[in-house]
Parts: sequence; structure tokens; C-alpha cells
Amino acid sequence: QVYLEESGGGLAQAGGSLRLSCAASGNIFSIFTMGWYRQAPGKQRELVADINNGGIRYGDSVKGRFTISRDDAKNEVHLQMNSLKYEDTAVYYCTANLRTRALGTYDDYWGQGTQVTVSS
Repeated sequence: QVYLEESGGGLAQAGGSLRLSCAASGNIFSIFTMGWYRQAPGKQRELVADINNGGIRYGDSVKGRFTISRDDAKNEVHLQMNSLKYEDTAVYYCTANLRTRALGTYDDYWGQGTQVTVSS
């Protein structure tokens, strides 16, 4: 079993900041990519940011405002969200692309999601 536990969501005012964290645990052999997606009501899930040894990707709407970081020793990924906008309101999901054994395939795992609400 693999678990992704998110923390740090909540309510913020427009222009404010929040920091999300996600810790992966369980039967993990190695992690390739960790990241964050979000889904607002009535919209499709979209990439916020992800990170692996090849680099970092950001969704266009968060570039310059959000920063993703990773602690491989702890299997954690963090998302610092600054200059929050009302449009950032969504459920944020942590994701990890990992394998559970040495010769296994890399598969995607998802957290339960954490609500971020930005008041205008």
C-alpha cells in the first residue's frame, strides 16, 4: 500500500499565501515525479506543478506565484503558494509517480485532496 497525505490547505485572502505539503509513505521503492494538480468545481483537473530529476513544470496560471520543492529523504513535496487569487480556489491533489519494487513499473498514486479557498 502507498499513502499520500496532504496538509496545509484552508482559507486565505486574495494576495495571501498558503503552503501545501504532501508526504508519501508505505511500500515505496523509488519515486520519479511528485506534484500537485487541482480541480475547481465544474472544471477539469489541471496541473499546478510537478518536479523530478529532469526539472520542474508549472501550470501557466501559477507561474511566478507558486513554488514547488521536494525532500527526497522524507518523500515529501511542498507547494508554496503566494499572491493567491480567487481563481486558485480548488481541491488540490498530491500525486506521485513511483514504483513499489525494484523491477516494477512506475505507477501514479493520488492523495485524497485538500481544499484551498481564496476569498476575494
